[in-house]
Amino acid sequence: MTTNDWAKHIQKFLFLLKDDFFELPYLSNSPQVMLDSLIKLPVMKHNALKQLISSDNAFWKGKMRYRKIEEGFWILETNIALKENVLAKATYTKDHLKDYYILSFSVFEYKFPFKGSEDIILLSTCWTFYKPETEVATYFYKGTEGKFFNIAMNKEWVDQNIKSGKFCKKGVLENFFNTQKGFYTWLDLAPKAHVLSKKISKILEAEDKINLNTLELRKCSMKLITEFFNNSFEDSRIADNISLSNLDYYNVAKAEKMILHNLQSSFLGIDKIASEVNTSPTKLKANFKIVFGFSMLQYHKEKNMLLAKQLLQNSEVEIQIIAVITGYESASKFAAAFKKRFGQLPSVFREN
Repeated sequence: MTTNDWAKHIQKFLFLLKDDFFELPYLSNSPQVMLDSLIKLPVMKHNALKQLISSDNAFWKGKMRYRKIEEGFWILETNIALKENVLAKATYTKDHLKDYYILSFSVFEYKFPFKGSEDIILLSTCWTFYKPETEVATYFYKGTEGKFFNIAMNKEWVDQNIKSGKFCKKGVLENFFNTQKGFYTWLDLAPKAHVLSKKISKILEAEDKINLNTLELRKCSMKLITEFFNNSFEDSRIADNISLSNLDYYNVAKAEKMILHNLQSSFLGIDKIASEVNTSPTKLKANFKIVFGFSMLQYHKEKNMLLAKQLLQNSEVEIQIIAVITGYESASKFAAAFKKRFGQLPSVFREN
């Protein structure tokens, strides 16, 4: 596909309903190409002076603020509230360079309906990193609200600022930043990221100081990158640097969607998920761990544990009810699992 084909592509695929999700395609060759592709959508409004794209349509309400910090280095902040299930699909054109890496930090509220109670909310914090030409599929659920930051870095900027910088003491980044495709996700990886992201938001929202706060924005963005790399070597995925096909990444995204959609139930099982995704259980199992660093069962359990932790911290829901919400047969089994994960029984954690 070329840029000239984009208008026809949009007419055919924009908000196409597939598997209960409305598709939102966008171009991801570079931040500028991405912005150009979004601005051309009929549901978008663009204010070039404020460097702001906004939309309030039948599918979502949101704002994207963007800044080109310097050549080859951008940051984009998106706030979004979903009115329908939306599948955002990154794609690429042949007539533009494909040389940008994207590091994304996101904080989203997922709502889970629970019989006889108000919706249960899981605050999900994660990092994703994807390399050029990786066609990323991201599922956003109706009723979900959140914010994400995309830090975009082209290959030349990476060569000058990361490969040759202090990060290389880890000894594996030069191999990691290569031409292979790649998409990786880490859950709640870097605690300091929340404070840094709030500072970045405050800078971006100061629309009357766009030309005055570039240095501060660069400083905070570099700290966010540092926070990511200082914590991302806990598993071996950056060192292993395994590249999958775009179809494999898409299948992993669909598998994650199924797990999240059935979080408060028992684990669906690898065979069932693989059948729905239309791939082999062995292949899906291996690919899922490459992307998320967890097996599918571990991912299901980890998300449930994070949900339980938040309910204990931020609600008065009884522990027995939390056990049911998070898919455990009994409060005792839930308590044992919680203690194994966080080092305390749920009752002690709540008291503290």
